[in-house]
Amino acid sequence: MGYQRGLSLLDGWLPWTVQAIVLVALLAVLVPLVVSRRRVRYRWLRLAAVVVLGVAGALAALAAFAGSGLASDPAPALLWVWVGLTVAAVVAVVVAWGPSPWWRRGLSVLVVPLAVVCVALVLNQWVGYVTTVQEGWSELDAGPLPDQVDASALPGMIGHARATGALVEVSVPSTASGFAHRDEDVWLPPAWFASGPRPVLPAIMMIGGEFNTPADWIRVGNAVQTADAYAAAHGGLAPVLVFADAGGTFNNDTECVDGPRGNAATHLTKDVVPDVERSFGVSSDPRAWGVVGWSMGGTCAVDLAVMHPELFDSFDDIAGDAGPEVGTKQQTIDRLYGGNAAAWAAFDPATVLAAHAPYADTAGWFDDSSDGGGGFGGYHGGGQRPPGARPGGRPPGSFHPPSGTSGIGGRGGGGATGQELPAARQLCAQAQTRAIACTVATQPGRHSWQFATTAFQLVLPWMADRVEHPGVPASAATA
Repeated sequence: MGYQRGLSLLDGWLPWTVQAIVLVALLAVLVPLVVSRRRVRYRWLRLAAVVVLGVAGALAALAAFAGSGLASDPAPALLWVWVGLTVAAVVAVVVAWGPSPWWRRGLSVLVVPLAVVCVALVLNQWVGYVTTVQEGWSELDAGPLPDQVDASALPGMIGHARATGALVEVSVPSTASGFAHRDEDVWLPPAWFASGPRPVLPAIMMIGGEFNTPADWIRVGNAVQTADAYAAAHGGLAPVLVFADAGGTFNNDTECVDGPRGNAATHLTKDVVPDVERSFGVSSDPRAWGVVGWSMGGTCAVDLAVMHPELFDSFDDIAGDAGPEVGTKQQTIDRLYGGNAAAWAAFDPATVLAAHAPYADTAGWFDDSSDGGGGFGGYHGGGQRPPGARPGGRPPGSFHPPSGTSGIGGRGGGGATGQELPAARQLCAQAQTRAIACTVATQPGRHSWQFATTAFQLVLPWMADRVEHPGVPASAATA
């Protein structure tokens, strides 16, 4: 977790202190309008305007969010409180301007951007996107990612022993898809740099959440540190990690399908996979390829595996939905597929499974929250074996993230409010009818990047064992 050390933006004193200061500043603007000894005309009307418009702004934002399809479960109430306070702060600039001294008018203007900062803080606590002040500054300052090297340096590194892998940025041509995407990243384990004939290594495609950059799994999900630790424990051997761009831009929710938002599915399957095989010499055997995704990426992982068993043999769905969705079914058809219901069916994993013959060797892991509350703990797999484990397979071990890294969560967990766990159980049950070995594992936590970090720590030994031993028959998963 070294890349994420520093002053926490998710818990501790900083986010709550900032919110308290801004709230006091807003009260300093408004309270004198009511309690001042000076006669202020329409003082109560002014205050009522601040309160009513603030509440209306919060409710309007809530209604817009509910119909947007951005998340399957409600956002924390504190987010809407700060949206309302931000609107109230804007109104306060107007109502406090005339009857207030110059310093209070200036404070009223300053409170507006500070309230926006509080909205951003609570939103970040919800999803756990930026964990520390230092990490956020590194992003703004374009600091290097862990293990990052220039691609031009790779030839000179071969034959030199490395304690860690190397991360390189790649520009994958969009020849097949025409998908406008950002540069992507590939992590190469120490074994890739061994002297002599280059080993033919397996690969795992890594896909992030709805609002994303290709580096999110590296920067927030700690995937490189996880892979380095795995490689160190296995003589430098580990799968190549491919950090793919499924969105093209930060806020383009493609759900990894082809449609009006771009041919993301074709990019991942016909641009990225062949390019990585060609450029880095990884195996072209589908049994040597896995796909891991969180949130939207979890949905993508299932979809890619069931639609393309000729490319991906193993998948890990971390808190994904039942299928690609951006609202109701009709909203999804309209927004993702331009109104084409047949395209919706072609990318719906349940529909694909229902029409598919039994799969030859596919296996999957669903990782979801076991509760509706926050907090993190160790592995709670209920004594389950890894699905489709090769003989001698290693089940995930327990992992406890350090304190100070747990966000308040983005979606409900698997308990009263959560939707991901029931969807995972239903998909896994249906997948088993098509000879896909799968299991559903749970751990405490909320829908945040910290949950994804833990899940990847848990699943990597299982998936690495599968992709490193292609051709060895999978054993049956246990329920």
